Amino acid sequence: MSGLDEESREAARMRTSTRDTAELRGRIEAWLRDRVDARAAVSGLSTPETNGLSSETLLFDASWDGRTVACVARMAPSADAVPVFPDYDLGRQVEVMRVARERAGVPAPRVLWFEPDPGPLGTPFFVMERASGLVPPDVMPYTFEGWLLDAAPSDRARLRDRTVEILARLHRVGPAQVPSVAAAGCGLRRHVDGQRAYYEWAHADLRIPLLERAFAWLEDHWPADPGPDVLNWGDARIGNVMYAGFEPVAVLDWEMAAVAPPEVDLGWMIFLHRFFQDVTEVMGLPGLPDFMARADVCRVYRELSGHEPRDMDFYETYAALRHGVIMARVWRRRIHFGEQPMPADPDDLVMHRARLEQMISG
Repeated sequence: MSGLDEESREAARMRTSTRDTAELRGRIEAWLRDRVDARAAVSGLSTPETNGLSSETLLFDASWDGRTVACVARMAPSADAVPVFPDYDLGRQVEVMRVARERAGVPAPRVLWFEPDPGPLGTPFFVMERASGLVPPDVMPYTFEGWLLDAAPSDRARLRDRTVEILARLHRVGPAQVPSVAAAGCGLRRHVDGQRAYYEWAHADLRIPLLERAFAWLEDHWPADPGPDVLNWGDARIGNVMYAGFEPVAVLDWEMAAVAPPEVDLGWMIFLHRFFQDVTEVMGLPGLPDFMARADVCRVYRELSGHEPRDMDFYETYAALRHGVIMARVWRRRIHFGEQPMPADPDDLVMHRARLEQMISG
């Protein structure tokens, strides 16, 4: 156990919504009655304790035609919530989830409805079936305490292997099978240029020198052959997977999906564990230092896909840069809501500053 008190835990939680859930319940029920059954009802609407910082998530039970279905609605955040990303193409997310489920055999949630009209809830949204299982938490991190930390090494290895298999399956999907994602552009160059544009949007009024040095590092270490373009999950990490018995039962959060080399996903999966492990070690806790190691992740991926991951120093550094841009935006969001002060040094907005500095210094 981490030994952190409840005050510390509360401080780690972030504001994720500015909407009134009681009002949303009535609006969703009215929408459902127009959509499926005049007698339809919605009950138990709530936001999860671990509600994400990108799309907003609502949990509820929907009843119609004599049956009750546990549902999850995903909706774009309102403008006054200081969104993490500049746009939220929910239709694209729905397409990716359906392709992942139906063509790649990945257990993405089954989408029940997509509502592109912002009228009913004030923003487009989609509704999917709710799965049951355990998710390695971000707050407090799974490296601090909990079921994964307490698991046997063989069970953690099983979870790792089955999670890497998600990528091996998904990466069989080529650009032509996901037209809405491919339309945004393909390839490593387009992906990196997109991240640079995102940095400019997220921090237009502030320069973060460390992130700009990291972008320059990428240019100086560009892979000679970036490899094939495949469908990328985008936010490929164990914290976005629901497990039952160490087997994935639901693969979540597809808003960062893209067409890019498979190493983009692999680098993200490896680095995101390293990020949580670093935080854990700073707190004086052992964590899981041998879990999701590069050698193991790449070996399993190679065995399952036949593709030998390459240039992983580049792709893990790229993952650290991407995460730095996102987390700096998240921390500025916290500053906006009065949850923390602005640091004197903009580089301190990058939570993993020391790790990223180490990576780009060689």
